[in-house]
Amino acid sequence: MESDGEPSSFPQMRVGRFLLKFFGSACLLALSYRLLFSGATGFFVFSGSPASEIPAAKGGNLRSDYPSMEKTDAPYTRLPEMAWHGRKGDSLKEQCDLFSGEWIPNSSGPPYTNSSCSFIDPYQDCLTNGRPDTGYLYWKWKPYGCDLSPFDAEKFLKAMRNKSWAFIGDSIFRNQIESLLCLLSQVEEAVEIYHDETYQSMTWYFSSHNLTLALIWAPFLLKAEIKNLGHSQYDIQLHLDALDDTWTSQYNKYDYIVMSGGQWFLKTAIFWENGTIIGCHYCPGKTLRKLGMDYSYQKALELAFHFITASDHKPLVVFRTWTPDHFEYGEWYNGGICNRTEPYKEGEFSGDPVDQVMRGLEIVEFEKAAAIGLEDGMHLKLLDVYHLSLLRPDGHPGPYRKLHPDISKRPQNDCLHWCLPGPIDIWNDILMEIVLKEGVQRSSS
Repeated sequence: MESDGEPSSFPQMRVGRFLLKFFGSACLLALSYRLLFSGATGFFVFSGSPASEIPAAKGGNLRSDYPSMEKTDAPYTRLPEMAWHGRKGDSLKEQCDLFSGEWIPNSSGPPYTNSSCSFIDPYQDCLTNGRPDTGYLYWKWKPYGCDLSPFDAEKFLKAMRNKSWAFIGDSIFRNQIESLLCLLSQVEEAVEIYHDETYQSMTWYFSSHNLTLALIWAPFLLKAEIKNLGHSQYDIQLHLDALDDTWTSQYNKYDYIVMSGGQWFLKTAIFWENGTIIGCHYCPGKTLRKLGMDYSYQKALELAFHFITASDHKPLVVFRTWTPDHFEYGEWYNGGICNRTEPYKEGEFSGDPVDQVMRGLEIVEFEKAAAIGLEDGMHLKLLDVYHLSLLRPDGHPGPYRKLHPDISKRPQNDCLHWCLPGPIDIWNDILMEIVLKEGVQRSSS
């Protein structure tokens, strides 16, 4: 969201989504062409199920604080589902696939509260802001065939003594790192030791464990000139052949790197290569070659992974996958809402086709890089939060991104970022499992 440091989904960003929803699966097939014919056929399998309408707002697991929505408020229907059939050659999958499972009730609730943690951004502090339901707090992720241990702050801090971490990306990472700070505050509360002028890049320090956590703002991973024109309008000049030195210049400082791309790639942008404009994404009125958001994202992933695998510095690198949103009845700028109170069941919701395509690109490029990394001693892991997050439409702030909003006036909703505490805490449960497991494997070898 604009006020949350990341303008996530204004009309120029979302034009691809509306086109896909309007034209249906034919456009999805066209947009997915590069994936389907570049070795990605193991990731997407079309089920061919019929499209279904968005559920009526008066029915199902929906909050009663919203005014009723007439049928005319639902401008589109869901496209045919793209069935979930797992990932081909998942490098994390050994005894158990942590990313394939279901959400089950958890009577114990979250390990921290909005009162016990001081790191929660006001825009994600749903309980303080007046969200009336609390059922979304009482679920946990259960992988099929195994158990996921809850986050153990003491164990994590002990293992990470004298280490340094960097989270490289956009405001979703701020959301995640605040969750991590809250989880760790049960043992030690970090001290903020750095922030830039905009508070987009920040660093925290745990003095008792000599542990550093850094958030590095690099929403494209690529070099970009971003000019705020006001009213959710941005002039973005994106260089597809150069990485953002905000993160590359600091890469050698860290023992652990967590990185990701995100929804900024959906925005209007002019593309450059070799000092020359080569095209754009959604630039009406300009006589430029129209290149899709998937084109720029593939370039960013390819360049970033090449930098990582070619570097002499060999930290443990974790790539976090695309994050879905859950706007219904529109987007944030035209009345879109998220008022569900329970997780989706498997197969109930397949997500936005654009999200599926962007995540597919990530898997393709990750697998390429992982194969190269194995040969060069590179430690590259996947934090695939897409599917488990897709099933949690109930975990977003919605209108409770602001203190005690007047719901009758249908305020702007945030259906991209996550309430704290909330489902995003599970991302850190899995991150801890991945990192500590890797540490044991390194020690044994």
